Amino acid sequence: MTWLVGIDLGTTNTVLGYGRNGPGGIELFQIDQLVAPGEVAGAPLLPSMRYHPGPDELAPGALQLPWQQADVAGVERVALGRLARVLGAATPGRLVTSAKSWLSHDGVDRMAPILPWGVDNDVSKVSPVAASASYLAHLRAAWNARFPKQPLEHQQIVLTVPASFDEGARALTLEAARLAGLPQVALLEEPQAALYDWLYRHRASLADDLGDARLVLVADVGGGTTDFSLVKVDTKDGEPHLTRIGVGNHLILGGDNMDLALAHLIEARMAEQSGDHNGNDAARTRLSAARLAQLTERCRAAKEQLLADDAPESVAVTLLGAGSRLIGSARKADLLRSDIERIVLDGFLPLNAAQEEPTRARAGIVEFGLPYASDPAITRHLASFLRQHAAASREALGLDGGAIPIPDTVLLNGGVFRGAALARRLIDTLSGWRGAPVRVLHNENPDIAVARGGVAYALARQGLAPAIDSGAARNYYLLLDGEARAGLLRAVCLLPRGTPAATEVTLANRSFALRVGRPVRFHLVSTIADAGAAPQAGDLVDLDLADVVRLPPIATVLRKSGSGATAEIPVHLVTTLSETGSLEVHCVAEDGGGRWQLAFQLRGNSDDDGDIDAPDEALPANLDAAIDKIERVFGARSKQVEPKEVKQLRAGLEHLLGPRENWTTPLLRRLFDALMARAKGRRRSVEHERAWLNLAGYSLRPGFGHPLDEWRMEGLWALFEAGVQHHKDSQVRAEWWTLWRRVAGGLSLDAQLRVLDDFAFNLQADAAERGRRPVTLVDGSEEDLLRVGASLERIPSAYKAEIGEWLFKQIADIPAGGKLDARASARYGRYLWALGRVGARQSFQSSAHEVAPPDVAEGWLRQLLLLDWRKVEPAGFAAAHIARMTGDRSRDIDDAVRGDVLRRLAASGAPPAWTAMVREVVELDQASEARMLGDALPPGLKLLR
Repeated sequence: MTWLVGIDLGTTNTVLGYGRNGPGGIELFQIDQLVAPGEVAGAPLLPSMRYHPGPDELAPGALQLPWQQADVAGVERVALGRLARVLGAATPGRLVTSAKSWLSHDGVDRMAPILPWGVDNDVSKVSPVAASASYLAHLRAAWNARFPKQPLEHQQIVLTVPASFDEGARALTLEAARLAGLPQVALLEEPQAALYDWLYRHRASLADDLGDARLVLVADVGGGTTDFSLVKVDTKDGEPHLTRIGVGNHLILGGDNMDLALAHLIEARMAEQSGDHNGNDAARTRLSAARLAQLTERCRAAKEQLLADDAPESVAVTLLGAGSRLIGSARKADLLRSDIERIVLDGFLPLNAAQEEPTRARAGIVEFGLPYASDPAITRHLASFLRQHAAASREALGLDGGAIPIPDTVLLNGGVFRGAALARRLIDTLSGWRGAPVRVLHNENPDIAVARGGVAYALARQGLAPAIDSGAARNYYLLLDGEARAGLLRAVCLLPRGTPAATEVTLANRSFALRVGRPVRFHLVSTIADAGAAPQAGDLVDLDLADVVRLPPIATVLRKSGSGATAEIPVHLVTTLSETGSLEVHCVAEDGGGRWQLAFQLRGNSDDDGDIDAPDEALPANLDAAIDKIERVFGARSKQVEPKEVKQLRAGLEHLLGPRENWTTPLLRRLFDALMARAKGRRRSVEHERAWLNLAGYSLRPGFGHPLDEWRMEGLWALFEAGVQHHKDSQVRAEWWTLWRRVAGGLSLDAQLRVLDDFAFNLQADAAERGRRPVTLVDGSEEDLLRVGASLERIPSAYKAEIGEWLFKQIADIPAGGKLDARASARYGRYLWALGRVGARQSFQSSAHEVAPPDVAEGWLRQLLLLDWRKVEPAGFAAAHIARMTGDRSRDIDDAVRGDVLRRLAASGAPPAWTAMVREVVELDQASEARMLGDALPPGLKLLR
């Protein structure tokens, strides 16, 4: 017997529903879990939380479950579910929450161990994918203990995801399932699952219960995300026929944001009370990230009490102290019912009678490391969503034009709408927009509807329950040029919205010539907006930059037996929405000789969403002549060129291509490819090596941001161990280290650690060690080495702390007092530039969890404040970057130190941009960016962080 299983892998709770493979009811699985140390009980909800206890925190056997299973995330002792929530409420710094929200956060490496976010290194950490996998693995173990003859991995499983998840987040969800031992799952959008549950429960009287509904809005607001979907209702043969016609973009906005907003309010009240009591402002210091998480959980419980129909006027929120002062240092403040109305109802669900769009801030809200939506008003996001789908909605409602069409029916789902006041506010908003009441489809239990709906979907696929036609939720496009022109992106449609699952769409009229053995990378985007006529596969379109969602790049290396290394294969692109709900793209040889799947690149940041290789007509007409010059100097059949000609190669290229500061990124990468293909020629003379190193580093800077840069960096890195040929020449050595400084952002962690070894040897080795230096270890000046060492952003934060301490020792050796001479100014300049780069709160390329710890940064700032910033101008520059505001309190410095830095910047006459980056979350201006990188970025290349 096979079971049909629906799993809701939620931000707050994980739920499993199941039913028989045939007619029958849907049941909820009672998930065995620890509810207290050593105590196991079953419950339908498994809180999506992990707790990593300290070494002596719990007695042996306290975490024993009815089964033996190692943690898929590799942590030796871990509590999941209800016990994790209980323990984490008291010690939040060891609690992993909101792993699902992290799956959609492409600003971090979602496969790296980064959770719990912002905690000390003595706490075990796991990746968002591994944390998600651990909840699924717990379900699998609990199920298999109950049904040993029908293991979960052999059942038909439907795993739900937000409709707004992009292909990267969906692929990571599938990877989590694979890690949990569930390799075969189908994905279903959560709003659809909620509606499937309603349809199944009303299947016997569906036509009557839907009545004259024409357009259903499913609004799913859970703990971590807000998800909208539109479903059209037609009548065919007297029965309702449903078609999903629209989904929303991803919003990290939900109940967690409401709880956090209330926590900020209570934090301020506690600080005011404590400040009044102590007679000073010292107690106004912000809570740590862990303590704020604890307060947020307290506010969530208080919010639920105040949203009840019989709510009191206020609820006391208490935050216990820590350690030996657990009770004595407790702090308390009241949360009022009026606060809920003002912050939660009016702040997150304003009536928005004017149907305003969400405000677009330069930077979103960052808390606990997550980039929350910058505008918290769900009803403004809803107005934007309905405006984007106006054309399809008018067709569904039978309207000709006019105002934004409003659905006539709504289904509310998600834990947020357990609060009746919140549900009423959204219904009132829609009714106000429509000018008439909307029909409300009753959701029996929002906590379990999605898991039940997964089972109903599986039954519908067998013709045993009502179904919803869906297909692709978005239009998918291949970018032809990654740089927007006049706010538009040129693209070709790969897969139109609504394409049924398992339908192959071939771009038969588009041919691509791909080289065997060379990585090929394509950049895809998706859109949900109605923009003119529906595109067809192969259509060339201009997309509004504001409407697109960039997907992770897709790539492969084409290999074909019997082909030469330089052979090119003409191929077509074939795109499919798989039965599991994921996007698949293949290159298919036109002669039928091969088929290659392109895989989404999911590890690390999405740093390569820069320009696509420009077409030849967009490159300078003299490019071939420039490559001929490179061939003449470095080619295999190099002519006997004079040293003067080698020295003048750069000038010759500028004569052909214009000033090199105007060379675009596609042009630079073409030049690098030409240089790399002739890398052996760099060894011919000192002049050859100097010129090659200089041009190669300049052409590949900053080592990322353009298609195929990862592949280029792999080729360049292969040269590192061999060092330089002319190691006695000081300029060759300087150019060597300049090259690696310029491209450091593209080096992997292992490569950066290898560079760090040479950096440390050169700066710290004594005379005896230097005498044993291998010839391949390139010497360098202190300035060159500092610049490359400080550019290694991926190295562990402990190494950054060591580098910072070493820098301060050097600063302390600079003679103080009097007017600075040129030598002292130069020393201050290089040490403080390196310190600012090492201690920066916002890295250029690495993941956010890799920055130096805030307590270390605060110590450095206190030492910098001892310097005279008017005399030592680089001190202010370094301090501005170390104190830069990110909005993430696990990275941000203490407010008191921030205030000291701001006052000193003002007193020293620092540029306004430095003050702005310390006071608020802003992007770097061009001058600060170039100074921090040590080079201006190539034209057309923009760092996203």
